[in-house]
Amino acid sequence: MMNTQHNPRQPVLAITSGEPSGIGPELCARLVEREWPAHLVVVGDAELIEERLERAGHALVVRPWQPGLTPEHGMFDVLHCPLIAPALVGDPTPQNAAYVLSILDQAIGGCMQGVFDAMVTAPVHKGVICESGVPFSGHTEYLATKTGTQQVVMMLVGGGMRVALATTHLPLIDVAKALTQERLTRTLEIVHHDLTEYFGVPRPRILVAGFNPHAGESGHIGREEVDIIAPALERLRAKGMDLVGPLPADTLFAPHTLAQADAVLAMYHDQGLPVLKHASFGSGVNVTLGLPIIRTSVDHGTAFDIAGTGRADPGSLFAAVEQAIGMARARRRRA
Repeated sequence: MMNTQHNPRQPVLAITSGEPSGIGPELCARLVEREWPAHLVVVGDAELIEERLERAGHALVVRPWQPGLTPEHGMFDVLHCPLIAPALVGDPTPQNAAYVLSILDQAIGGCMQGVFDAMVTAPVHKGVICESGVPFSGHTEYLATKTGTQQVVMMLVGGGMRVALATTHLPLIDVAKALTQERLTRTLEIVHHDLTEYFGVPRPRILVAGFNPHAGESGHIGREEVDIIAPALERLRAKGMDLVGPLPADTLFAPHTLAQADAVLAMYHDQGLPVLKHASFGSGVNVTLGLPIIRTSVDHGTAFDIAGTGRADPGSLFAAVEQAIGMARARRRRA
């Protein structure tokens, strides 16, 4: 069961329920299956969450949450945001895109105001939101815009690995143009800072992947390593950072190499994440670094094909909540 004992030192987390026609709401309902050392508040349509609780066989009362309320036995706290259109399981509609964004805005605003100590996001569907006429490339970019953060970093945690990305949701043809010494420098500064701030790593050792096959073969298979990556690493090493690279990505993920580091920086999305997801799918966590707030998320999508069947695995959401609690506690200790 979710924690029902009030402790003012426990963090308060906003859990956004995501795309209403996907598995997000039912995964949120399954949070009651575990006791948490935190006050969890689900953000979404109260009737939708209540229906998912009933479908999962959990007899709790959905309570409209507002700041100042403390947990109570038998209550499931929901920050109510009304749906715009009916949420049909497995059949999304762009009409609800504004609803999906509104629940994100509620959680972001609560974190910025200090009402919530962290936010955890269930999956949304980028295509459905874009079909509504709102350009949306992902949670990471949306959070950066809404918090006024110039640059953020996506990092996934799982399978004994932490893999950060120098670029995120870009077509491959645009990745090389996005890689600059300035961007790479700032990315590594963010990763280094947040590993210390939130993960308790006093002096992080970071493996940095090359961009081209074989890390460019000294410029013979592309010059990004020579002209961009290596100079950025040298400048940061001079400031005391422990950085290794640029390394060929096809051998970087060998166990004996990973064992020597605290994190990996990959140059683009599908260079770094396939290996991590192979090792941890269903229990991995997406962490957004560089924000003024704490945000974690699941490592999977909306899974329309299994929504409503009871087959969705809550493991990644549970892991994301655990990670957010740990990060919130770390921030409090350092405050």
